[in-house]
Amino acid sequence: MAARSKSGRSTGADGAPALIGRLFRTEAGRLIAHFTRRFGPSQLDLAEEVVQDALVQALQLWPYRGVPRNPTGWLYRVACNRALDVLRRRSAFGARAAEIARALARDRDDADRPDRRERRLRAVEDDELAMVLMCCHPSLTREAQVTLSLKTVCGLSVGEIARALLCDERSVAQRLVRAKRRIRARRVSFEMPAGRALAARVESAVDVIYLLFNEGYAASSGDDIVRADLCREALRLGLRLADAPAVATPRVHALVALMALHAARAPARRDSAGDLVLLEDQDRSAWDRDLLALGFEHLQRSMNGPAVTPLHLQAAIAATHASAPTADATDWRTILELYDELVAVEPSPVARLNRAVAVAKVHGPRAGLAALSPLARERALARYYLLPAVRGDLLARAGDVENARRAYRLALSRPCSNPERRFLESRLRRIVRTSA
Repeated sequence: MAARSKSGRSTGADGAPALIGRLFRTEAGRLIAHFTRRFGPSQLDLAEEVVQDALVQALQLWPYRGVPRNPTGWLYRVACNRALDVLRRRSAFGARAAEIARALARDRDDADRPDRRERRLRAVEDDELAMVLMCCHPSLTREAQVTLSLKTVCGLSVGEIARALLCDERSVAQRLVRAKRRIRARRVSFEMPAGRALAARVESAVDVIYLLFNEGYAASSGDDIVRADLCREALRLGLRLADAPAVATPRVHALVALMALHAARAPARRDSAGDLVLLEDQDRSAWDRDLLALGFEHLQRSMNGPAVTPLHLQAAIAATHASAPTADATDWRTILELYDELVAVEPSPVARLNRAVAVAKVHGPRAGLAALSPLARERALARYYLLPAVRGDLLARAGDVENARRAYRLALSRPCSNPERRFLESRLRRIVRTSA
C-alpha cells in the first residue's frame, strides 16, 4: 500500500489513471445528477461540463501529486468550485443565482466534513434516482430515454452507447442533442412524479438498466468478454430502484434477480488467458455465492404481484441454471418450458434462439436445428454472430461436419469481441481436426 503524506495524499500515484476511470464510471452520474438538481434540468449540459472539468483536473494532478485520501470528496469539492465560477459569469440564472450559489457553497463545505458525509451521500443517491427517472420522461422517445440515461447516469461514452444500441456514433450524438433540447423546451422538472407517471418512468428505467447490464455481461467489442464495471453499475442502479419503496415493483425485483444471478457466473466465464468458457464447462465453485443469494432473494420478492413479465421468466431460467450443482444435472425440460412461456409473451429473435438451444438439449441437435431454421430470415439477427455459431455447434453434434465448418466461418465474419472470436476459431479448428 502506498504511504500517505501529511496532507492526506497518497505518495504513490501509479494507480491514479485507473482510479479516475473507475470513479468516472461510478461517480460521474451521481455528480451530474446532483448538479442538475442545483442548476435545473435545462442546464444539463452545464452539469456535465463542471463534472467533466473536475475529472480532467484529477487526471492532470493525481498522477503527480498523489491520490487524495477522499477522492470522491475531492471531485465533489472541485466540481462545486467550478460551478460557482460559472455561476458568477453567467446571467442566465437571474434571481436564482444567489440561492444556487449558497447551496453550492454549502455542498462544497460538506465535502470536507466527515460528520456530514452520510447526509451528503444520501442526498446524492436521491438525486441519482431522480435523474434516472428524469431521463425516462414521457416526452422523450424510448430511444432518447435509453441514450440519455446511458450517457448522463451511467457514464458511457458515445462510442460505447453506439455499440450497445447497434447504431452509429453520429446517431447517438444527435439523439443526445435532441433529448436535451426537448428537456429545455418542455421545462422538465427534476422532481419525482407520482402515480401512473411514476410507474411509466420506472418501466423505462428498468429497460435502460437491463441494456447497460447486457453490454457489460457480453461486451460487444474489445478484449474483455465481461465488463465488470458496467455489470456492477447496472446492478447498483437496479438495487437503488429496488430499495426505494415508491418504485420497487415486482418487475424491478425480477431485474435485480436476473442481473445478480448472471453476474454471479461472471468469474467463471473466462479462463486465466481471458478466453470464453461456456456455461456447461464452467467451474461452478468459482460462482459468487453472495450474488447467487442476492438473486434468489430478489426472485422471491418479485413474486409479490399477479403479473409474470419476461424478466420474471428470464430470472427463473437463470435460477434453474444456478440451482444445478453440475452441468449434467441441469433441468433442461423446465428451462424449455420457461422459454416456451417467454416466447409466447415476448417472441424476440434472441429468446427464440435461446429456446432452440434448450430444444436441442431436450430433444436432440436435429430438433434444435429445426427450431433454429426460421431465424435465418430475421433481420435483427443478420449481423449477430451467435446465430451461425449455435447452428455450427448443432450441425457438428448432428454429424454434419462440412456445414458446421461453413457456419463457424460465417460466425467469424460477424462482429464480436476478441475472446468470442478466439472461441469460434478454436471450435473451427477442432472440427477440422476431428474430420481430418
